[in-house]
Amino acid sequence: MIKVVTASDSARSNRANILIIDEFRMVDQTIIATVLKKFLTAEREPGFLNKDKYKKLRSTDIAQYNKYKERNKEMYLSSAYYKKHWSWEKTKTYCAAMLDDRRSYFLCGLPYQLSIKEGILNAEQVADEMSEADFSQIIWDMESGCLWHGESDDALFSYSSLIDARAIKTAFYPHSVTDYYPALKNPTKKNGEIRVLAVDIAVMASKKNKNDATAIHILQLLPTSNSQYIRNLVYSENFEGGHSETQAITIRRLFENLECDYIVIDTNGVGNGVYDELVKDLVDPVTGELYPAFTCMNDEAMAEKYKGSSRNPRKVIYSIKASAKFNSDCAYLLKDNLMRGKTRLLINEKDADDILKQSKTFRGLDEEIKANILMPYIQTALLVNELVNLKYETNGSLIKIMERGNERKDRYSALAYGNYFATELERTIVKHKKAKLNDNFIFEFRAPSLRTS
Repeated sequence: MIKVVTASDSARSNRANILIIDEFRMVDQTIIATVLKKFLTAEREPGFLNKDKYKKLRSTDIAQYNKYKERNKEMYLSSAYYKKHWSWEKTKTYCAAMLDDRRSYFLCGLPYQLSIKEGILNAEQVADEMSEADFSQIIWDMESGCLWHGESDDALFSYSSLIDARAIKTAFYPHSVTDYYPALKNPTKKNGEIRVLAVDIAVMASKKNKNDATAIHILQLLPTSNSQYIRNLVYSENFEGGHSETQAITIRRLFENLECDYIVIDTNGVGNGVYDELVKDLVDPVTGELYPAFTCMNDEAMAEKYKGSSRNPRKVIYSIKASAKFNSDCAYLLKDNLMRGKTRLLINEKDADDILKQSKTFRGLDEEIKANILMPYIQTALLVNELVNLKYETNGSLIKIMERGNERKDRYSALAYGNYFATELERTIVKHKKAKLNDNFIFEFRAPSLRTS
């Protein structure tokens, strides 16, 4: 008999002789130890043990009798992962035990080359996937190559701190998702809550440079009692670059859909073209909605580029013109806030899927809609991969963040910008409190109070 159960606390009291845990690295280690392994209590006793010969043996030589019983088995299946994860320790334990002839352990890896050899996987398909602009060698090695990945000495962000940061259960969504699944309607803003859209821009996909992509994050800033903000990363998307106007409309659509308050964008390079579109009146070709032009809040020269029709535009764009010091500050701040629990990320996509599947309505949705609902969680997993694989070098007190090979850092950059902006808001709170201004100042500060240079 084969019985399938959910790897959760609700599976208690089940029993088995062979325990197979698929994708075991995604199962809580405590659940494996306290629930799943407890399935293997009594061993299977073949029927012949009921014969008188063996019944007598049971009472006279229990050790010999037990040799005829079938020992229970555990099987763990998974792709490889990061060496900081507990599953790596489990793998090493099995490997060491397998090398001990006195113990009954076995460990093997079946990489993609075997699938190609056996005709299960098409070699041309693999080659095409490896040539795609968003191909990640590290993710491929872990998922398909049976290679575990460890943080190197030049990694700034630790996997353990990032896993601890994955605490947000509920993502935010644009109308394109909530229209199909109203249960995901975004929550009403809390008192003092601020929503920031942070973006790192790529204008177009590049065959030469695979590092170009546009990353957009929505940060929910929740005020604390000590004039700080908890930064919850509640929505993410990433796409190959496109026309500046198209990207500006995407940004404005998300800004309105998710009730954002500020846009943080790097205007030093290709992002300058998208900024030029954001300071114009735009019409959404999908919804027909008119988006009035915004203007810059922290750079007078950038504010002069305003081309909108309103004489009193909203000052919501925070222009970043990054310098070496600014980039270093961003890196230090993000690392510190992740370690302190001030910057929090969405939970694992499997855990999110398990929660969502509790809804009958969700289970009945089209698979494409389900994928769109899970996408912010998947994007968060890709962000974690990106952060772990960034390297850095020091120059005096400054650090420089760099990609490895064809890996990207667009998701990192967008998050670092948004986190930095939240820190600037905190500094403004302290400044205004010292000046004994009223509690509503946060929506009233102007350009001179926030600068990046």
